[in-house]
Amino acid sequence: MKELSIVKKNYIDYINKIIENKRVSHSYLIEIENYDEDLLFIYDFIKMILCNVSYEELKSLNNQIINLIDSGNYPDIMVIEPDGNFIKKGQLLDLQKEFVNKSLLGNKRIYIIMHCEKLNSSSANTILKFLEEPEDDIIAFLLTENRFKVLETILSRCQILNLRDSFFDVSCDDDIIELLKAMLDPVIFYKKYNYFINDIIRDKNELKEKFIIIEKLIVNYLNQKHCGKNIFVDKKIFELFNNIDEKILIRNISILEQEITRIDYNVNYKLWLDCLFSRFSIGG
Repeated sequence: MKELSIVKKNYIDYINKIIENKRVSHSYLIEIENYDEDLLFIYDFIKMILCNVSYEELKSLNNQIINLIDSGNYPDIMVIEPDGNFIKKGQLLDLQKEFVNKSLLGNKRIYIIMHCEKLNSSSANTILKFLEEPEDDIIAFLLTENRFKVLETILSRCQILNLRDSFFDVSCDDDIIELLKAMLDPVIFYKKYNYFINDIIRDKNELKEKFIIIEKLIVNYLNQKHCGKNIFVDKKIFELFNNIDEKILIRNISILEQEITRIDYNVNYKLWLDCLFSRFSIGG
């Protein structure tokens, strides 16, 4: 069996905690790398929710729910794919009509939107009410190969999970290195506060762009370390990460994923920055 990457191991650990703590969200946006391969992990999570079991328990379980899902006949799962270049408003209206009915099996009802970056403004507005006012037994899975192409109105209403193993063609400059050092040791940020907010992260857009680069750098490093992928080329960054506990790096990925979607909604930028770097300091 092919060894799982650190990203997929982290995904499995995270969904196990969701089931264990009974904290299933009403909507997930999951960034994937390959639909053919990564859909297996999506459906595993759905099976875990419907059967209320861990990932490990799922692998030895055989029941009606699993058999129906594996055969593509589970009546309470609806899959929506783009019709041409976009996901159209009519497709989502059909979804809403279908989900007016109660579950045929008395369990959760689930819809999966493939390539959700192809929701245009009209179809996105149609689905927003579903996301904003969810019923207890309806769960959304929105899938994309690049969450940064997804409309902000959709992104901000979903819990983000990542199955994407690697990011290529990522480079960094001295500003990124300085920001990384401050993220890994927030004391640096507070000591050089004016330098950071005046020269490196002057506004939300600048910080968002740098956070995206940093997240990709961390994922690249972890994948190279665990899978031997030769995609990490910057010696300075490698040495910097190599001195940091891996759990801290994984924790910071989660913080970055959450905060990248929230940046635009924070009115007081400086106050938000203070709180953010405190999160890095105390572990999220």
